[in-house]
Amino acid sequence: MKRILKWIGIVSGGLIGLILIAAVTLYFIGTAKINKNFEVQVAEVIVPTDQAAIERGEHFVEAIAFCQKCHTQNLGGEVADDDPLFGVNAPRNLTSGRGGIGETFSDIDYVRAIRHGIGQDGKSLLFMPTEIYSKISDADLGAIIAYLKSLPPVNNELPDTSLGILARILAGVDSSVLSANLIDHDAPRPAEPVPGVTRDYGEYLAFSCSRCHGDNLAGGTVGGFEPDAPKAPNITPGGAPGNWTQAQFVSTLRGGVTPSGKVLDREFMPWLYFTRMTDDELNAIWLYLESLPAREFEG
Repeated sequence: MKRILKWIGIVSGGLIGLILIAAVTLYFIGTAKINKNFEVQVAEVIVPTDQAAIERGEHFVEAIAFCQKCHTQNLGGEVADDDPLFGVNAPRNLTSGRGGIGETFSDIDYVRAIRHGIGQDGKSLLFMPTEIYSKISDADLGAIIAYLKSLPPVNNELPDTSLGILARILAGVDSSVLSANLIDHDAPRPAEPVPGVTRDYGEYLAFSCSRCHGDNLAGGTVGGFEPDAPKAPNITPGGAPGNWTQAQFVSTLRGGVTPSGKVLDREFMPWLYFTRMTDDELNAIWLYLESLPAREFEG
């Protein structure tokens, strides 16, 4: 019996040792990924100064890209999470106030961050879904930057977003926590969309849907939320919206209640931001979703 217990102890100790070695190895791999410098040729965009462009940028920020969900209503940022093991998630202050990026960002810095997911230091941004924002056209990106530069200053100094021990270990396994790793930095720049109630314009506007519903819009686990968070539904014709009418789709995004009476949880489905979309924009998205193949739920 003593011999058996001795061997159990040896095996258990060996396994614990292997786990610790693996964890330390992944920690250093993850840290190296976080500290990687990206050498990217950043193409300039025209940043207009006219009021119409600034208003377009405001609409895009508030209704289509829903930047306020993370950066707060006045875009002054906040500490969203602070965990000693996973780290600090503090979406930046986007204004020119004390602690804001407007104090130091040039036009090219905005483009580098929004389109490429890379900060001024050349490293990947953290917890920033730039992989979807990289699909924004030059004109709309320029309008967004124009609007951000026009924001009234908000004084809010925040800690830097950083990854803790466990998050660094996870980064060693999964590079998707680093926005810049998910982007083809040499891809052709997005074509300028033609606004209208069309499938093509709906496809352009629906880039933000892929953040939660997946690249195929067939649903699944939503990144950035707790493991027990509800899964994003399939919004292709193979999912529930496939049985909705166009009017019911628009009504759901306007009121946050599905045709079956289900109230959408605003924490996981930011429908309040989509209420700011125009009817033409919502109808265009509907035409695009209806044109998709009926895919199976990918959860």
